[in-house]
Amino acid sequence: MHKHFILAAAFLSISLSATHAAEYKIHSWKKLHLTPHFWAEGAHFGDFDKDGKTDVVVGPYWYAGPSFKKRHTLYSDTQSFELTKDGKKTKISGFTGELSGKNGYANNFLTYTYDFNSDGWKDVLVFGWPGKETIWYENPKNKKTKSGLWKAHIIFKITDGESPALKDVTGDGRPELLAFQNGHLGYGEADWKNPAAEWKFVPISPKGKYQRYTHGYGAGDVNGDGRADILEKDGWWEQPKKVTGQPWRFHKVPFSLLRGGAQMYTYDVNGDGRNDVITSWDGHGYGLAWYENQGTQKNGSVKFTEHVIINSEPKQNPFGVKFSQLNAIELADIDGDGLLDIITGKRFWAHGPKGDAEPGAPAVLYWFQLTRTAAGRVEYIPHLIDNNSGVGTQVTVADVNGDKLPDIIVGNKKGAFVHLHSVKKVSKKKWQATQPKRIH
Repeated sequence: MHKHFILAAAFLSISLSATHAAEYKIHSWKKLHLTPHFWAEGAHFGDFDKDGKTDVVVGPYWYAGPSFKKRHTLYSDTQSFELTKDGKKTKISGFTGELSGKNGYANNFLTYTYDFNSDGWKDVLVFGWPGKETIWYENPKNKKTKSGLWKAHIIFKITDGESPALKDVTGDGRPELLAFQNGHLGYGEADWKNPAAEWKFVPISPKGKYQRYTHGYGAGDVNGDGRADILEKDGWWEQPKKVTGQPWRFHKVPFSLLRGGAQMYTYDVNGDGRNDVITSWDGHGYGLAWYENQGTQKNGSVKFTEHVIINSEPKQNPFGVKFSQLNAIELADIDGDGLLDIITGKRFWAHGPKGDAEPGAPAVLYWFQLTRTAAGRVEYIPHLIDNNSGVGTQVTVADVNGDKLPDIIVGNKKGAFVHLHSVKKVSKKKWQATQPKRIH
């Protein structure tokens, strides 16, 4: 079974950073292809067996680090996959493989890890299919179970949305699950005395047109009051001092005029002390932008200015970069300068080989280096990590091999990947020779 583990020994891309005038660094990536099989659109990490090594979980399996050659099963790998054949949907059991040309979907859109029952062992949460169950699987703590699988706890029978986020919305130090239910935007909250029980859904919006495949949402403090607000493509919902079950105040902002992209974030991009918003415009089309927070107005709203990072034409990016289907975004400090960079890429075959914009284009994975000048100017410099993996509906950043450098984990229709990060100090001349070239 493990013959499908492929190690790409060569560095597949080079990216650059200079932290100060006397030091120049080249960032390189080594690709590990854990499996070519399509089990999930996301992946995560954790030390599941407590051997001190970071493991990776993709779909029904976790792969033991640091080699990731040995895999272990969490849940049944004979679950149904949905295919489209002759315009009709049909279900088959077990793995099908995306490269057959059929439009298959795995029952696993995103994966997160957390110690839900506080026993000291990392568990795994699987958001399966939009509109279906969300389950967390209990780590057996290296003990064999009767079934050989991890115990399943259904926290929601129905969870809507394309990219639910597991993050602390309430400020209690524990994560909630940001999602949609029954036409409402909101979040799921656990009873931490009994986290295996079904979670409580807290709606923060009136009933609207939200549905199982709604794109583009996130959480973060927009107005600087210390509370996490909730973002969506059409604006943001202001968290009140006390959550009472009533709808939060909505502030209309066109963060996307299209269908919405992926995960949305608040972050102080330009260093002025105010949180800006970072988002993609269309998970199946084009567009990546950040929205500059110009300050809170007297009426409590926030004024934003749009800054396009990439769009549908090369001329819309100073370096000529463009790609479609930005269905997953993460923020992380890749180059160690203290600023959060953007990690994103192309979701391969989101709707099959003939769906969406440029389905046959290379499945690229990029990090966009956030740079600031003394004059207050901001620029995101694109660095290609790989052109044959892309993202799913999730992309995860973690130090997988313990070298204190952020690595990148991906699960999608091309399989599962770990991109190991390395840094080398070079001369200024060599650094300059390998920098991304501007086209205008």
